[in-house]
Amino acid sequence: MNLIKSINLFHCLNELGDNSLVEEIQQYLKSGRIKEAKLSSSQWSAVVFVLLTSEEELNVFHLDKFVKEKNKPENMEVLQKLLPVIKESRSVQLSYCDITDEGCAALASALRSNPSHLRELYLSQNKIGDLGVKSLCAVLEDPHCKLEILWLSYCGVTDEGCAALASALRSNPSHLRELNLSLNKLRDSVNLLSDVLQNPHCKLEKLWLNYCGVTDEGCAALTSALRSNPSHLRELYLSGNKLGKSGVKLLSDLKDDPHYKLETIYYSLRSNPSHLRYLDLSGNKLGDLGVKRLCAGLEVPHCKLEILRLIDCGVTDESCASLASALRSNSSHLRGLDLIGNKIGDLGVKLLSDLKDDPHYKLETLNYCDFSCFC
Repeated sequence: MNLIKSINLFHCLNELGDNSLVEEIQQYLKSGRIKEAKLSSSQWSAVVFVLLTSEEELNVFHLDKFVKEKNKPENMEVLQKLLPVIKESRSVQLSYCDITDEGCAALASALRSNPSHLRELYLSQNKIGDLGVKSLCAVLEDPHCKLEILWLSYCGVTDEGCAALASALRSNPSHLRELNLSLNKLRDSVNLLSDVLQNPHCKLEKLWLNYCGVTDEGCAALTSALRSNPSHLRELYLSGNKLGKSGVKLLSDLKDDPHYKLETIYYSLRSNPSHLRYLDLSGNKLGDLGVKRLCAGLEVPHCKLEILRLIDCGVTDESCASLASALRSNSSHLRGLDLIGNKIGDLGVKLLSDLKDDPHYKLETLNYCDFSCFC
């Protein structure tokens, strides 16, 4: 039964005063038990009807609200039944849901819909491969597609898929602003993305390439693109790649270029040797997890970072615990730490203040309020 027939059926039922099926589905949805139920085709049609006629705006769609377990073949059937809802949603979360290249082909129809409501699509940790990526890329160039955020982390993307993405990003009108390709074997195909970053039709602002096998050669291509005008990129993530001395230097030297527009550049402090002495991540939403990962790099002997600025980065007491642990490390070279504009409570202040009694403590300047604390 297609959607039009389903809607007609429910109109007829409503006119007859029979709301039992709709009420039954509404109860399932409110209780969260819908993932436990084995629904018939007519019941799934009722789910679609209820969701599409709900007074609540369809902002975020999570497939895992409708399936009992992730990474199950049955999830593809549920996805197909709920495509009409996906077409009306602004953000669609499908990560870890066993979506295949066939699922991507079905999703392409949602991206082509007119008007297109979809702005965010999260597909990380699915085996969609290059074929699935090609299905998505074919519609990124479509004028009806307004997708702005696409996450494809750990999706089996290789050179072929990367080439398709590069072609899509060159297109006019590609509206994509964020692209996450972390944990894919891209290696030298990163050069394709570097070329397209310089294209005026490419509006990409955030790019994740963590653990993608990027080498110094790829780093050289990226830095060349970032020196171009107009590159729109503001955030670049390169942690977990095989960057050597030359790659790290290329990234560090970027800040002196007049065309440099990056606001955030994150690459591993674990590189050997790391020549980075000054790092300013102020104004970024690192949160406790981001600070914790950063602290892991601070404890590595090859890290020579001396000045770290984390102004207004969502640092809390938990972050202070991570920082305190890193600063107690014998290998920490940090001399200045700036934490102004964060929500640090009494516990965080105590953790930082108590550091001065530690023999490994090397800080000369610590700012965590509106004045400097010289230690």
